[in-house]
Amino acid sequence: MGFPFSASSGKGGWMSRELISKSLQAIKALATRQVRIECDRIPYDFQNVPLKKILNWLLVETSIYFKPERPWGWPTHFQIEPTTFCNLRCALCPVTSGLDRPSGHMDFNLYKKMIDEIGDYVFLILLWDWGEPFLNPSIYKMISYAKHKGIKLVSSTNGHLFKHREQADQLIASGIDSIIFAVDGISQETYEPYRQGGSLESVFQGIRTVVAQKQALKSKTPLINLRFIVMKHNEHEIPQLKDLARSLRVDALTFKTLNPVNQDFYAQDKTEDRIQNQFLPENHFYRRFRYDSTGQHAFRVKQNPCKQLWNNPVIHWNGMVCTCSYDPKEKFVLGDLNHQSFKDIWEGSVYCNLRRQFRKDWEKLPLCGDCSYAYEGGNCYDQIIAEAFFFNPESHSQRNL
Repeated sequence: MGFPFSASSGKGGWMSRELISKSLQAIKALATRQVRIECDRIPYDFQNVPLKKILNWLLVETSIYFKPERPWGWPTHFQIEPTTFCNLRCALCPVTSGLDRPSGHMDFNLYKKMIDEIGDYVFLILLWDWGEPFLNPSIYKMISYAKHKGIKLVSSTNGHLFKHREQADQLIASGIDSIIFAVDGISQETYEPYRQGGSLESVFQGIRTVVAQKQALKSKTPLINLRFIVMKHNEHEIPQLKDLARSLRVDALTFKTLNPVNQDFYAQDKTEDRIQNQFLPENHFYRRFRYDSTGQHAFRVKQNPCKQLWNNPVIHWNGMVCTCSYDPKEKFVLGDLNHQSFKDIWEGSVYCNLRRQFRKDWEKLPLCGDCSYAYEGGNCYDQIIAEAFFFNPESHSQRNL
C-alpha cells in the first residue's frame, strides 16, 4: 500500500529500493491482474482487477513517490465519515472535547454521488472518522453500494450496537470486509478510563453475537479485528490479550500505539501533558514515536512519509473534502461535494497549492508540522500498529506481523 517518500534525486534517486520494489509489484499486478493492499497490517487481496484500475493504482503509487503538484491518478483509498454522533465520550477524542462544526449523518445520496463518480478506481474505503459509524441509519446501505463496485470496506466500532442479532445480521449481510472492535481493556476498570461511558461487557456481547452469526451464516466476512490501544493504565494486560482474543473467536488482534500529539493543531499548546502523564505507556515498544535517552523528546523525521495529498482523502459527513483525519475541526477544507465534483476538487487549485506547499516546506503547514507523521515511528500507514496476530487460518495465515 504505497511506500515512504524519499528524495527523487541523489543517493539513489528514483532507483531507490522502494521504487524498485514498487516496479516489481507493478509487473506482477499487470501480469496476474491481482493486487494486495495492506491496511493496519491486515492484507486485502483483489482478483481480476480491471486494467484501468491497475494502471490508475500504479500512477497513484508513483505520484506518491515523486509528489507532483497535479496528481497523476484518482485516489485508490478514501476515508469517509458516516456520522459525527457517538454514544461514548472517549478521552482525547475531538468528539468529546468538541468538533466546533455541525453534527450529522452523511446522506446516502451524497455518498452515492461520490461512489458513482470515482468508485471504479477505488480499492479500499475506511468507513469511519469521528463518531460511531453504525449510528448512521444508512450505514449498511452505504456498505452494500460500495461493495457492488468491487470496493473493499473496513470500519471501526466501539461495539455497543451489536449485542442484538438483527444488527449483527445486517453487518454480515452488508458484505463489509473487516470490522475493528475497539477494546482497550480486559476489565471495566481498565476499559473505562479511555472509553468513558462504555460497558466492556456490552462490547464482549456484541463481539460474541457477530462471531456467532458469521459462523451460523457460514460467511467468510467480515474479518473481526480486536483492537487494543496500548496505554499506561492497560499495558499490564497485554500478555492476557491473545487468550482473550481466542476465547472471543475473533480473526485478528492488533495492538495500536497511542497518538501523543494534540489532535487540534490550531491550539496554543501542541501537546497535552495529560497524554504524556496519564496515557503514554511505559514500555517504549508500544510508544508511537522514537525518543531520545530521556524518553521525553521524540525524534522528528527529515522527510515526511505522508501521502494523504496524493491518496486517501477524507470526506466528512457533510460533503467537505479535507486533507486527512487530523483535521477534525475542518480548519482546512479543500472542497464541497454538495456543489463540486470530486474530480474538480482533486485537480483544483486549492489542492494543488497545498501539495506544492507540502513539497516545499511541510513543517510550516499547521496541519503537517506537528502531526504523527512528523515524528519517527509515526507513519500511520505501516508503523502505528505495534503488533498483529491472526487466529483464523481460513481467512489469513496464523502469523505474527
